[in-house]
Amino acid sequence: MRIWGMTRRGLLVPTLGALAAACSPLGLLNGLGPRDGGVRRAAHNLSYGPDDRQTLDVWTPLAPSTGPRPVLVFFYGGGWYAGDKDLYGWAAQALAARGFVVVVPDYRLVPEVHFPAFIEDAAAATAMAGRIAAQYGGDPARLGVMGHSAGAHLAMMIALDRRYMAAVEAPDLIKAAAGLAGPYDFLPLDTPSSINAFGRAPDLTLTQPVSFVRADAPPIWAGHGTTDKIVHAEDTTILCERMHAVGGRCEAKLYPGLSHEDLIATFSPLFRKKAPVLDDVVAFFHRELG
Repeated sequence: MRIWGMTRRGLLVPTLGALAAACSPLGLLNGLGPRDGGVRRAAHNLSYGPDDRQTLDVWTPLAPSTGPRPVLVFFYGGGWYAGDKDLYGWAAQALAARGFVVVVPDYRLVPEVHFPAFIEDAAAATAMAGRIAAQYGGDPARLGVMGHSAGAHLAMMIALDRRYMAAVEAPDLIKAAAGLAGPYDFLPLDTPSSINAFGRAPDLTLTQPVSFVRADAPPIWAGHGTTDKIVHAEDTTILCERMHAVGGRCEAKLYPGLSHEDLIATFSPLFRKKAPVLDDVVAFFHRELG
């Protein structure tokens, strides 16, 4: 598998789905709308650690609920060196409008940190989401994690490698995990983004989600576009094949004609008709989290 540079400009997509390719264009998509209504940002920049980037936002539905809602922690992508939670309000709103309390963390990035610091941040943010969920109408016993691209890598690492959630004293918190266009099996490191993020690791196998497949892992849903040139779709099929081989649960969904950027762009109402990615991942989480 080959991960191309996350800011590569040679791949041009003749739709606004390309806006999801990098941090700055995402600001345009975030501001253009339309957005899903009936939700609000209930908390902004809550700290889960001492660094300025160790903060998170919480989005909640406005409609009354008969009981606590399931909780989703969403990690954005950006090659482990770029990204900002404030550019993903539209994605958080899409999920919250479908009945979830949604937590969107920032996390420390390369070159300030290297592996495993950003994964440790993902675990710490998820643990905090569990601690504060009830304050925002969420049920910490029904918590899932998900992400796009590098964010999918973070979500799968904390769902599969037991050490990260154990280190934040929440070993059984994650009940389901989903990844959109995620890199799960990318050795040898052969791009600047992966080398810069993981090249200092003494054992590179410990950087790969596929190294930690296990029968008792949370159920996994993994989606990928068949025309993804940044992270090849084989990463998704390999992850699920290896989960199945050890007796774990994993559902792989391939979307014909969709690119790397399309997987998250379809969360926007502008591109939702392009493929049912949002409906599929929401159905998975409602099924697994109740």
